[in-house]
Amino acid sequence: MAQIYTTTVKGIGPEAASFADQGMYVLFGDGAPASLADFCFTIDMNQSTDDIKPGDRLVIDGVAFPVTAVGNLVRKNLDGLGHITVNFDGAEQAQLEGTLHVQGQPPALTIGSTISIEN
Repeated sequence: MAQIYTTTVKGIGPEAASFADQGMYVLFGDGAPASLADFCFTIDMNQSTDDIKPGDRLVIDGVAFPVTAVGNLVRKNLDGLGHITVNFDGAEQAQLEGTLHVQGQPPALTIGSTISIEN
């Protein structure tokens, strides 16, 4: 598989675990709005090299999770803002345009965790 996106977690908002406990990560590059920053995992801003689609894999610290659905704005938001929501619900249809759905149990993210997408 080819890597089409990679980033590193560089900050964790004090309330980020509350979403993680519900099976979701809110990722944001630098400049998250104050109303969201406390709930976000801050990531390095990087560009994707291809479209993200079902069947790709989200890889967190070496553990792969199958991508099951991709909102219409995931690539645009990820490239432009570093902002998407990752939902570990295995949904086959995206609930929101900025949400990436994957199958599996969310691992704990820490500062320095690596996140990549492969196709």
